Amino acid sequence: MRLFTRLYDMALSWSRHPHAVRYLGALSFAESSFFPIPPDVMLMPMSLARPERAMRFATITTLASVAGGVAGYAIGHFGLDLIAPLIQEGGRWAHAYTRASDWFAEWGFWAILIAGFSPIPYKVFTIAAGALSMAFVPFVLASAVGRGARFFLVAGLLSWGGAGMEQRIRLYVERIGWGLVGLGVVAYLVIRA
Repeated sequence: MRLFTRLYDMALSWSRHPHAVRYLGALSFAESSFFPIPPDVMLMPMSLARPERAMRFATITTLASVAGGVAGYAIGHFGLDLIAPLIQEGGRWAHAYTRASDWFAEWGFWAILIAGFSPIPYKVFTIAAGALSMAFVPFVLASAVGRGARFFLVAGLLSWGGAGMEQRIRLYVERIGWGLVGLGVVAYLVIRA
């Protein structure tokens, strides 16, 4: 079964769509405040398909992601009562929200910076930052640095690799995909334990 190869080919075809840049911006915004799919799934194939525009794609992804982070902050700051059922004991995001809150208590600015760069669900941190009334300007700065570092690194590496990188990824995409699924399962089991 070549599941990830088909998905990879589909993502590459979407990345060449005339409105791909708009979709990338919308996905980047949504992921930072409520949507579960990271913008890397579009940024990567777009950077491979058009390496000469990779830095532009990274800029759009970063700006839209920071704007989405501000929306997540506003959700946490002004709408905590609306999302409380998701984060109350037993709610879908309860564990992640509690962990993010603990990180804020100890690390503040650095928690946002690390969450922005890492594959940790960034939306949990943006909402928690607003709910805990983190200082807004440091929040935006940490978001811009963390998200920008991540997206420019991804776009830069893939544009540097170009067509050769596209073929190498395609060659190993099944192993990479199933390996990530396995890591996700292990991480889930460790968190639940």
